[in-house]
Amino acid sequence: MATTDKDHIKRALNERDGFQVWWRLLRPHTLTASFAPVFVGTMVALNAGSFHLLLFLAMLIASILIQSATNMFNEYYDYVRGVDSEHSVGIGGTIVRDGIQPKTVLRLALFFYGIALLLGIYICAITSWWIAAIGLVCMLFGYLYTGGPFPISATPFGEVFSGFFMGTVIIGISYYIQTGYIDAFPIFISIPVAILIGCIMLSNNIRDLDGDKQGGRKTLAILLGRYNAVRFLGLLFIIAFYFTAHFIIIGILPLWSLLTFVAVIPAIKVVKGFKGKTEPLEMMPAMVLTGKTNSIYGILLGLSLLINYFI
Repeated sequence: MATTDKDHIKRALNERDGFQVWWRLLRPHTLTASFAPVFVGTMVALNAGSFHLLLFLAMLIASILIQSATNMFNEYYDYVRGVDSEHSVGIGGTIVRDGIQPKTVLRLALFFYGIALLLGIYICAITSWWIAAIGLVCMLFGYLYTGGPFPISATPFGEVFSGFFMGTVIIGISYYIQTGYIDAFPIFISIPVAILIGCIMLSNNIRDLDGDKQGGRKTLAILLGRYNAVRFLGLLFIIAFYFTAHFIIIGILPLWSLLTFVAVIPAIKVVKGFKGKTEPLEMMPAMVLTGKTNSIYGILLGLSLLINYFI
């Protein structure tokens, strides 16, 4: 019976064997949370008159590797703690459904961290060794998000930590390594990006609310309850676009950044997709669409800054 249930989940999630097992382990729908901030921070630096292609690529690859490793730590530690099972959705499923050894997932995560560390050394050698300290802190919190005795993801602060480190900090670092200094502009611009990254985590916790509650977690979604958590998610979307509009009006962002409001359409669909749903499989499309909302917003924000530079 268990095998039948597992196969049913795999079919429902369209999970395939082969290379896709490892691709799912990365949780690709979350990787825009690492790409968009690097792109945006670099484009802000470009408008300040500074751009170095190799630094951009090194920062981009390192951020994606750290995000991927964080997802693997999540996969490993949730399995070890018994949070994930073959019925869990929204995970790579490489351990519980595909039979990949847990230690293999952990070693791969550490390997990704190692490559990111080497890229960080390259970035520091060209810019400043202060970046090393900040980068190590980011990597530490990436691990502590699901690892350690008190994982951050099991607390009401998961959205805050993920939004701050993956949004504000990464945008700030991306700007600094290009320009050699930091000012208020990238920090202001990071606010809506950080909020939308937090939305990805909140939508994940809304979907996993019942399972997380059984696992003894105290996420923000659990404390608010499903109905209020969905409403709060909608409020976060409104706040993110409010800040965007405000920054355009006062001149922090160019008029071209109105392009980001295209992301309002999927944001509305996300909230509607969660309303009235209680089963994780039913909510999976809304969860994936939250990541796409962040992708559309981040890419269009970066493109608007790129267009502003050339026009």
